[in-house]
Amino acid sequence: MIHQHKLIELRSYLQRVIVGQHNLLDRLIIGLLTGGHVLVEGVPGLAKTTAVKTLAAGVHAGFQRIQFTPDLLPGDLTGTDIYNPQQGDFCFVSGPLFHEIILADEINRAPAKVQSALLEAMQEHQITVGGETRALPALFMVMATQNPLEQAGTYPLPEAQLDRFLLHVVLDYPGLDDELEILQRDRRRLASGSVAVEPPVVDVATVLAARAEVAQVHIDPMLERYIVSVIAATRALAQWLPDLARFVEVGASPRGSLALARAAAAHAYLQGRDYVTPDDIIELAPDCLRHRIILKFNARLEGVTRDALLKQLLDVVPVP
Repeated sequence: MIHQHKLIELRSYLQRVIVGQHNLLDRLIIGLLTGGHVLVEGVPGLAKTTAVKTLAAGVHAGFQRIQFTPDLLPGDLTGTDIYNPQQGDFCFVSGPLFHEIILADEINRAPAKVQSALLEAMQEHQITVGGETRALPALFMVMATQNPLEQAGTYPLPEAQLDRFLLHVVLDYPGLDDELEILQRDRRRLASGSVAVEPPVVDVATVLAARAEVAQVHIDPMLERYIVSVIAATRALAQWLPDLARFVEVGASPRGSLALARAAAAHAYLQGRDYVTPDDIIELAPDCLRHRIILKFNARLEGVTRDALLKQLLDVVPVP
């Protein structure tokens, strides 16, 4: 694991800028290590955008922020063919998705047609415009932020797009001490009149090499079976939690098994190990699965949440 220390150094870099939110920072790096996309949800003011921008600053890679708005068009993301009158033909002008790290800021403020324009890029790492398919960079990943759907002016993400996100991270308010530290840091920044900018700590080649190392992290066959059992349990809830089965419309697909295995391996890698433990799987399961389970309407009426359901499910599925 030659490059492990560089990614751990990247985590320290993020922690020097972002107060608290350690789970969020780990999940962002896990997305980087697996090539998976990360959806970060929370009310305004919880440093969602700042965390993603800080990660991009710590990686020497092409970065583009896209502010999603109701009037955004699919071509604003992918690019389009433009007529060149001098040459008498069309030339392709690439859109912001051709960068390596994409911040899709407030992704749920654009209508479904624009959100769906991301599907091919997120799944296939390519874009098709005008009948021609163009490959995206090897490091390509989308880190999206969204406000809760109850906020005014937002649109629910299509289920097919949600399933393309490796992780769905939900943020809560910081603790009292963390919020005090945020206040004090801001006052020091205003007093100094400047912001110290640290150089990037990893480059694209290092990240890609670290991804190859994560792929070599060992997962015992018993743990692979445990992962599949957890995912299958979301689809056969009557067997495990009969009292809650009536609240679930659809469970997680096999893509959930793949996501959980990849995320658990990356989590083990960040802890300095070359093997996965049950704790890695249990730690990442809620973030890998909460957006892959669709609840019925009666769940909201009775106050049943995905997180509460997953917690009970992890308690009853036997751990090897």
